[in-house]
Amino acid sequence: MGKLNDKAVQAAKPEEKQYKIADGDGLALIIKPNGTKLWWFRYRFGGKEKTLALGIYPVVTLKDARERTQEAKKLLANDADPMEVKKDAKAAIIEAAIKPEETIEAISREWFEKFSTQWVDSHGSKILRRLERDLFPWIGKDEIKGVTPAALLAVLRRVEARGALETAHRLHQNCGQIWRYAVATGRAERDITGDLKGALPPAKSTHLGAITSPVEIGHLLRNIDEYKGSEVVRLALKLAPYVFVRPGELRHAEWEEFPNFDEKDAEEEWVIPAGKMKAKRQHVVPLSRQAIRIFAELKEITGDSKYLFPAANSRSRCLSDTALLMALRRMGYTKDEMTAHGFRAMASTNLEQLGYDVRLIELQLAHADTNDVRAAYKRDTSRLQIEQRRVMMQHWADYLDSLRAGAQVIPFKSAM
Repeated sequence: MGKLNDKAVQAAKPEEKQYKIADGDGLALIIKPNGTKLWWFRYRFGGKEKTLALGIYPVVTLKDARERTQEAKKLLANDADPMEVKKDAKAAIIEAAIKPEETIEAISREWFEKFSTQWVDSHGSKILRRLERDLFPWIGKDEIKGVTPAALLAVLRRVEARGALETAHRLHQNCGQIWRYAVATGRAERDITGDLKGALPPAKSTHLGAITSPVEIGHLLRNIDEYKGSEVVRLALKLAPYVFVRPGELRHAEWEEFPNFDEKDAEEEWVIPAGKMKAKRQHVVPLSRQAIRIFAELKEITGDSKYLFPAANSRSRCLSDTALLMALRRMGYTKDEMTAHGFRAMASTNLEQLGYDVRLIELQLAHADTNDVRAAYKRDTSRLQIEQRRVMMQHWADYLDSLRAGAQVIPFKSAM
């Protein structure tokens, strides 16, 4: 029997400072200055002293507190920490009360399904992998409206800690989209990601390496001609400056997109399906004579495969996203000097310097609309616009050939 009885517990009065009355077996009654009476059980586990809260008197009576003390001692006798058992039980109760459709993972996947149709597959895959790797394992099972900004920041800090600061910023951005979707569907009260603005260090601005100097462009084109690796990779690099599409759009090009292609009656346009484009809009690439010759050469090598640029070990798959990059590295170009994406900056920079309308260049780059004027310009689908781009693409190809030949760099004027 302990030292306390019901009358003593009831009679205990608050004092200026918190004090306790021991009952025995580690159980004690704590009396706070505001009059609150708490039951505490002190014990040792793993060499550390711990305190387990057993409840508030009179909701938890002296008898109840003693019974809970004995239950805790039984757990200790079986090498279980009473505090951890209590935490697990509480978590199980909370988890059981959470509606499956209101968890972060469920809402995230729902958001992804609704909006991923607007993205190219590679972009969507990156987002889903980011969520599955960096978000779901930590708070995916939590109810979205119960997650605090501090809890979400802890998730972002994990990503930052492994040196992936840019990924942390992208995850923060994705979470903002998910939380706003949850607000719109009535499953969250507000977007908590706004509270974390400025909580992460700014990501360093990185520019993809691109050669834009005319003289250096000539050197690069000659190096590509002399490349001794895979012929498929060499032809992909050779074609890239003439069409300056995104690397993924180039690698995923399929022969079915050129149904009547042959050297005598070649397609004069490459129409890239909307599903392969970043903006999910069909894109037309007028082909120069030089590009057509490369397509004809490529047809002899890969015409029996699905892709123009199949992987070396499987003609049913296209080149990997590192194939062109590694070829540039083997030619001696660092990531700061030239990348597969750099052919776009090469064309954009020089075409503008050579007098072409920036709106026409942006249209050929298939960039997202940056203002109402350019958006209106893009909506003009007349043949005149296509012909303007065709003239530009042929001038650009002729200019590249002059640089490859090492001719004196004399900018030609736009014929627009």
